[in-house]
This record gives sequence, structure tokens and C-alpha cells, in this order.
Amino acid sequence: MPRSNRPRRTTSSTRSTKGGGKRTGEVPELDLERARAGIARRESAPDGDWMVRTMTARKAEKQYICPGCSTAILPGIAHLVVWSDSHIFGDAAGLAERRHWHTNCWTSRTYRYR
Repeated sequence: MPRSNRPRRTTSSTRSTKGGGKRTGEVPELDLERARAGIARRESAPDGDWMVRTMTARKAEKQYICPGCSTAILPGIAHLVVWSDSHIFGDAAGLAERRHWHTNCWTSRTYRYR
């Protein structure tokens, strides 16, 4: 049975801030696409410096060919997006030549020059 003798709150009292202070400034909006895409991490190896970003199965929407095993990375399969961080023509050229790798192919690749 509900308690009807309890005084009701007004809408202004339910929206109070913690600590009793007023809010100052606006909170910037979260860029959901960037948050879902993951953060690139830098990896150094004998074959150069690489930027590696994890692509979740949910975000994998296209088919790619893995350069490590030459088989398809199907849509819905988690994988890595890799590009050169030390490209001779700069960062934009390295990003333009990015490749999609199976996670196991990337971690077990050989460091020989192809």
C-alpha cells in the first residue's frame, strides 16, 4: 500500500545538483562515432612504427583482404586497422595506405621486408 501522507517533491527540487552548488558551463557533447571506433595505439617493430586501431565486430561492415594470410576478413569479424606512422611521404600518406589485418596475422607477422 503506497504512503499517501508523504509530501510530494516539486520538479525543481528533483533536479538539484550534487553538493548544493550551481552548474557552471556546458558539458561538451560526446562524439559517439569516435568513441565507438576505438583509439589508435602506437606500436614499434623492426619494420617501422605503426598505428594500430581495433575494429570491433559490430563496426566491421565491409569485406577486406588480410595482407598477412591473403584471405577475406568478412563483415562482422573483429580485426585491426594498421597504418604506417613513419611513412616517407608523411602521416596523410601513411593513413591513405592503411590495411585491415586479422589480429592473429598481425601479431604473428614476420619482420622481413617484402
